[in-house]
Amino acid sequence: MNDSTKALTWKQKLQVYGRLMRVEKPIGTLLLLWPTYWALWIASDGNPDWLIVFAFTLGTFLMRSAGCVINDYADRDIDGAVARTKARPFAQGQVTQKEALLLTAALCLIAGLCLLPLNTLTWWMSLPAVFLAITYPFTKRFFPIPQLYLGFAFSFGIPMAFAAETNAVPALAWLLFSANVIWTIAYDTCYAMADKEDDLKLNIKTSAITFGDYDVAAVMLCHAIFILLMVIVGIQIDATWPYWLALMACVAHQYWQYTQIKHRDRQKCFEVFLKNNRIGLMIFIGLVLHYCWS
Repeated sequence: MNDSTKALTWKQKLQVYGRLMRVEKPIGTLLLLWPTYWALWIASDGNPDWLIVFAFTLGTFLMRSAGCVINDYADRDIDGAVARTKARPFAQGQVTQKEALLLTAALCLIAGLCLLPLNTLTWWMSLPAVFLAITYPFTKRFFPIPQLYLGFAFSFGIPMAFAAETNAVPALAWLLFSANVIWTIAYDTCYAMADKEDDLKLNIKTSAITFGDYDVAAVMLCHAIFILLMVIVGIQIDATWPYWLALMACVAHQYWQYTQIKHRDRQKCFEVFLKNNRIGLMIFIGLVLHYCWS
């Protein structure tokens, strides 16, 4: 343990742990929550069990936090060389490897407690979800499109939600899962575009690097496939006009995203990544209103 770590008071240490968990940056939690809420509302025909909603909301926050901690642990030797991450706790020498691993374990354990009121199928479904969340940060070392792996990690709340509400995982759940994987590739490629110069220097694998000059085209193609799959979801649930209006609003927002990322400005690419929260919210509102209207 270095001197800067020893010098921190317990209150300062808690603040460091909060930064490791990205408590002050809820975007990741929201991008995880919206698809999970889509699944909960669809699986329950618009009438979810509120205990299940609470369990998934808290569990999602905790597992996203655990993912952030293990991500910083995996990137502990490179964050100091990246402009956007050089102020993170590991880069500043404010946390030890042991602390990060213990914090990750604690968060996963508490998240596991959220499963107690849920059925056995949901418990089993949580195992691959945890594995994907914890291993994703390490895929950036060797997998050419780690955003695909992240998509699986960010989408596993969907089959878990169906399992919790219906004790089954129908084909519709996997259709929604596939749509969310594609959407994740789209928005996280925008994120990767913001860090492209740094990642090239550090030999980090990302979709933005793999797609090369076709990165913008790849983002928009993923958005288009996502909308197509969500249209099929709408047909499957006999969606009413609020859902279709929400999808049209999403298409308009996707076009706006194109106008922002087409010149590959780093700051605008990062802002577009953040704005994808709006797509998740619009679809959720469309689903809620659809079931109210039905």
